[in-house]
Amino acid sequence: MTNLPIQVDDDNQNNNSQLESGPLALARHFWRTVNQTWSGKIAFWVFSTCVLLAIFGPLLAPFDPMERTYDEAGKLVRLSKPNLEHLLGTTALGRDVFSQILWGARAAILVGVLTALGVVVVGVNIGLISGYFGGKIDAILMRITDVFLGLPFLPFIIVVLSISGRSIWTIIFAMTLVMWRSTARVIRAQVLSLKEMPFIAAARVSGASDWTIIYREIAPNILPLALVNIAFALAWAIITEASIGFLGYSDPDVVSWGSVIYQAFASQMMYRAPWWVIPPGAAIMILVSSVYFIGRAYEEAVNPRLRRH
Repeated sequence: MTNLPIQVDDDNQNNNSQLESGPLALARHFWRTVNQTWSGKIAFWVFSTCVLLAIFGPLLAPFDPMERTYDEAGKLVRLSKPNLEHLLGTTALGRDVFSQILWGARAAILVGVLTALGVVVVGVNIGLISGYFGGKIDAILMRITDVFLGLPFLPFIIVVLSISGRSIWTIIFAMTLVMWRSTARVIRAQVLSLKEMPFIAAARVSGASDWTIIYREIAPNILPLALVNIAFALAWAIITEASIGFLGYSDPDVVSWGSVIYQAFASQMMYRAPWWVIPPGAAIMILVSSVYFIGRAYEEAVNPRLRRH
């Protein structure tokens, strides 16, 4: 094997090594790399907290997110300010905002993670195949990529949801279908450089097949770039899911932070009930920022040129 094209340190340029293989080894590598900076450490723990809330939040929620609460006199507790019973107040329909925030974390994490994984799997494979084989295969795959690059992002997703139904799985599929395009181009550019390196020629001479070279020789060397793309795709997917919810196209059976803001806007209570709007907006900002800083910390660690600037 040869050097990683994006190295953790300039002194390692002459070391013939590759990333450890296997999911656990890759996770350890990512953890060690991100923890090289304070921003990466803090962002990682914030994101981990959000993941735990997504998993256990529904168990901690004091109310069902769609439940209407009533006082002892049987009156609907609508637009109640934050108090000991309702930590973040209630909506115009008497629903507990705190419970909705806890439940909304699950939708954000689920959509973000699955979309990011789908985007990277599709984008990386297209980039690997296109960059390695070149010629007609490269031309066809890149023209397909150009077509998807020309699609308007959010309107395309809304059209798909209008045709196929507003399911959370349809949202994941629609976002994956249109978000892989940039990843494919970035990976292709890296493969074009890697396939001309001596270790690829040595693999060919030794009798390795094209697919062996692609997935055993080239793929491990573009893993740092793939991990960076996972982080940024995750952040973009979370923002997009919230945008879809705010526009009223989210799954009606799933509570999301975007849909909570949409309900406040539709009720014309954006300014009269700030406790209804600010918490989901802050949750989106905190989660997206943590993902961005994780990706940025990893990118700076594996690319010393970013640290110099």
